[in-house]
Amino acid sequence: MTELHYLTATEMARLVRAREVSAVELLEAHLARIEQVNPAVNAIVTLVAERALDQAKAADAGEPRGPLHGVPVAHKDLVDTAGIRTTYGSPLFAHHVPGQDDLLVERLRKAGAITVGKTNTPEFGTGSHTVNEVFGATRNPYDLSRSAGGSSGGAAAALATGMVPLADGSDMGGSLRNPASFCNVVGLRPTPGRVPDISDTAAWYTLAVSGPMARTVEDLELMLSVMSGFDPRSPYAITEPYTPDPETSVRGLRVAFSPDLGGLPVDPETAAVTEAAVRVLDRLGAVVERVDLDLSDADDAFRTYRAWYYALSFGELERLGANTAWNVEQGRTVTGADLARAEKLRSGLYQRMAAFFDTYDVLVAPVSQVPPFPVERPYVDEINGVKLPDYLAWMRSAYWISVLHAPAASVPAGFTSTGLPVGVQVVGRPFADARVLRVARAFEQATGYGSRRPDL
Repeated sequence: MTELHYLTATEMARLVRAREVSAVELLEAHLARIEQVNPAVNAIVTLVAERALDQAKAADAGEPRGPLHGVPVAHKDLVDTAGIRTTYGSPLFAHHVPGQDDLLVERLRKAGAITVGKTNTPEFGTGSHTVNEVFGATRNPYDLSRSAGGSSGGAAAALATGMVPLADGSDMGGSLRNPASFCNVVGLRPTPGRVPDISDTAAWYTLAVSGPMARTVEDLELMLSVMSGFDPRSPYAITEPYTPDPETSVRGLRVAFSPDLGGLPVDPETAAVTEAAVRVLDRLGAVVERVDLDLSDADDAFRTYRAWYYALSFGELERLGANTAWNVEQGRTVTGADLARAEKLRSGLYQRMAAFFDTYDVLVAPVSQVPPFPVERPYVDEINGVKLPDYLAWMRSAYWISVLHAPAASVPAGFTSTGLPVGVQVVGRPFADARVLRVARAFEQATGYGSRRPDL
């Protein structure tokens, strides 16, 4: 019998609805797991056990409220939660308590989910390594000496260890996909607008998205169905709620495989796992073709838009951490000509990829260019002897994809020789989130890598 905290969210919801397990019993199993493993991993940084227990008791006393009735969830510490401390990973907001829930929190709560706490993130989600001055570093559950990735590293580590079955993440340059890869869980960067974000500062900014994280694709799709749907406060919100692709087979799908997205350095063990992943899809009947793909125009576009966003969003704050401050300073140098060049590059890339996806159903590539690295290192500065210019460069395999306005899933794909998780990235045409997850689900079921638990 699988331990209660490692059941799927789908099964947990079924058991609570059938009253075979109470919401209180389910919550207490997760709280016990948090007490057992969180001190070593440091994934959940604010725990609201008493509040959650009150919600679980109310769930047991009433009728099912929605598809997540009684299921525990945790929210990234970038997401506002009414009455629950939300620090954004910054000492500037170490004691901040919002008065209102973000939209995704509101939707999950209305679906019956029970919030247990907040998950760790670097300051304002800056970087793919989860460490900050408020709470310290989140450690990889598969090797505590390694990074859990970021910026949704707390969410990924909490999922991997059974502290929660569902967690939200966010992704600008890989912040959802990278920790999913590092921690052997599933994460989706959805098409922008699939999960509406509401902003009075950068409402039209499409590089940053919110998305679901889980241990299985089925659970991720369940969560996405709740998080998605139209909201008029988002100017590019997708009208329809998410529904899974009823087709499950990948037979006949056209899969493009790019091992390096056009010349990026990739760690040999990461490359080997990615190569093995496409062979699985080939055995499942997909038509796999290795492609020479040049996404290098995405680099300038991403960096320009990101810098502009940081100056806009955080430029008025003082005493920022080094990474956030660097991004703000980069943004202050962005000119109108820079934004025009970035827009032209991105538009051209979008049209070239639109033609690409007329030929191929999905693109498969590495999520991250390296496996989990030592937790004491601030970032990766060299890959295969190639020196990297700054702390962003090691995540080009993720942030180049962000520029495409495309859905991209990270799904567990295997392990290095020392047991470190490696994910594979499945990318689809904009708005084809269901097809991306269809491929991810078929791969997951054929391999079972995601069922390998950390020894904690």
